[in-house]
Amino acid sequence: MAQARRASAAGRPEADPAEQGAAQGEGRARAQGESTGRSSRAARAQKKSGGDLGGRGRRHGREQRLMIIELIDEAVASGARFTKACHVVGLAPTTIARWRATPDADDARHGPITKPSNALTDAEECEALAMMNAPEHSSMSPDKLVPYLANFGIYLASQATLYRILRRRKLLRCRGRARRRSHRRPREHVATRPNQVWAWDITYLPTVVRGSFVKLYVVLDVWSRLIVGAEVHEFEDDAIAAKLIERCCAEQGVKPKELVLHSDNGGAMKGSTMLAKLQQLGVMPSFSRPHVSNDNAFAESVMRTVKYDPSYPDGPFADLAAARAWVATFVAWYNDEHLHSGISFVTPAQRHHGHDIAILEHRKATYAAARARRPDRWTGKTRCWDRHAVVRLNPQTSTPKSVN
Repeated sequence: MAQARRASAAGRPEADPAEQGAAQGEGRARAQGESTGRSSRAARAQKKSGGDLGGRGRRHGREQRLMIIELIDEAVASGARFTKACHVVGLAPTTIARWRATPDADDARHGPITKPSNALTDAEECEALAMMNAPEHSSMSPDKLVPYLANFGIYLASQATLYRILRRRKLLRCRGRARRRSHRRPREHVATRPNQVWAWDITYLPTVVRGSFVKLYVVLDVWSRLIVGAEVHEFEDDAIAAKLIERCCAEQGVKPKELVLHSDNGGAMKGSTMLAKLQQLGVMPSFSRPHVSNDNAFAESVMRTVKYDPSYPDGPFADLAAARAWVATFVAWYNDEHLHSGISFVTPAQRHHGHDIAILEHRKATYAAARARRPDRWTGKTRCWDRHAVVRLNPQTSTPKSVN
């Protein structure tokens, strides 16, 4: 089976020389001030962006500059290209290089020193402020107030101008009975050994009956990436999930109050039978934020591996028995043969049982011996084969919520 997987894995194609030439020509034309067409202009970085980091043309203070550099360094360390990371942030690579060269510098721009000729006068601004703060209008946002006053033939200013007035007077808050939107960060869970943090999820597997699916339950150990439990059933039910978790805890020897079970907010995850079983077992439940799949990234990742595995059937499963047979084969391969990139390319079973320590040390010795034989072939350090001692689920960082 391992040979079939390797045979079916296609290599990454090399770049077309024509495409490389076109890209180089575009770069030369841009350097000479020539236009490269509407499509290339649209693909360039926008002058200003509405994101949290602002983008080009915005003011960035010293603290924000250091934070952006830290974000880009983190992305590059994770495997991203520097230019692509700068493009996502909305800044030019030369800007980041200039910030690195002068880390103590600050944005010295102060904006225009003259008031626009078409700005509201002080009397008009006071009139608009009084109208917005009137008792009959105090619960209306500028978006609603402007068309409402237009029905009576009254125009004060645009919505954007009214928002600027409220912001300048520190009156921009939730009007009416609406609560201010809260941005709750997910709780961080740290695993330093097996059976500390588990993540689980349910995915659908298609059958030959159109519109009919069987449900795959998968429970994953976050620290070792071992699939500690996987079952296929016809229904998605919290009673089935409760029995699965109980079986996994018994097989792994989990003691009360030492395991955190993370999941999303599905019905099977938050059902009364499931929660009662977790309380009986002494397992602490943890849930993702609503509609945020990234909070359960480890479970989502293993589901992606399931669906994109080379041995995954091209068509639907014939029946429930066929799905269960394939899942059993996949779990055996994943735990015992799959060299997982997130745990230094050892199998989840090797890491779960502590065998990865000797394997990684042997790899270090092999690379050191190879470098000693031919040091001229090594321009830098050898490949890192360190063991990942700590794994964090939803790590707390200082990055903005939209960038995290």
